[in-house]
Amino acid sequence: MDNFEKKKFIYSAVFPLIFVLIIVLVKTFELYFNIDFVRYGVFPREVSGLKGVLLAPFIHGDWNHVFNNSIPLLILGWAMFYFYRSLAPKVILYSFLLAGLYTWISARPAYHIGASGLVYALFGFLFISGFLRKYVPLVALSFLVAFLYGSLIWGILPWDKGISWEGHFWGLLVGVVLALFYRKQGPQRKEFVWPDEDEEEDAILGEYVDFKEVEKQKKSEYKQPEIVYHYVPKKDN
Repeated sequence: MDNFEKKKFIYSAVFPLIFVLIIVLVKTFELYFNIDFVRYGVFPREVSGLKGVLLAPFIHGDWNHVFNNSIPLLILGWAMFYFYRSLAPKVILYSFLLAGLYTWISARPAYHIGASGLVYALFGFLFISGFLRKYVPLVALSFLVAFLYGSLIWGILPWDKGISWEGHFWGLLVGVVLALFYRKQGPQRKEFVWPDEDEEEDAILGEYVDFKEVEKQKKSEYKQPEIVYHYVPKKDN
């Protein structure tokens, strides 16, 4: 790994680390001062609940909730910035806002908290985007994401009333839609340009040379000049 790749590897982790650090500090603040920030989560179809679109991703129920969201945020966030550096800020911003907004519009009346919507959006984007671009490193990344977090798909089903499956669903859908929308931007498969079939063969392979003909020409050019001897008849005495 050269110096540039090392820097890229490290810098790609900066934003995910800051995001997770804020989540940890918020939870630590809650516990230290014995307060509860749940009321600042998304509460659907209530104007006061709109503040949760901005605040809910930083609020978590307990340390287990923090841990379960922090690890995928670090891994998926790093992958986002490393492989899709130019798109990462836009994708993360839109995922952050839209997942929360659609949860506010459609979810059941309850406080919805946690960064799961963003996690699902990153998962959806990274998984779909690689296949759309047909670029081997990104397809490999898609398979890796599916291997690590494929089980997340069950989180969009209403199995547990204590889990915001609506936030998961909208996060995943937003990620997939963003992958489709930005499919022509960011890293792309390298295209190989083949010569047109109509091109003359000598333009592709070089001019054909008939070496036998060349030898004939050489022989004709360097043919020995014909020598004619003139004899003067000898006179008889």
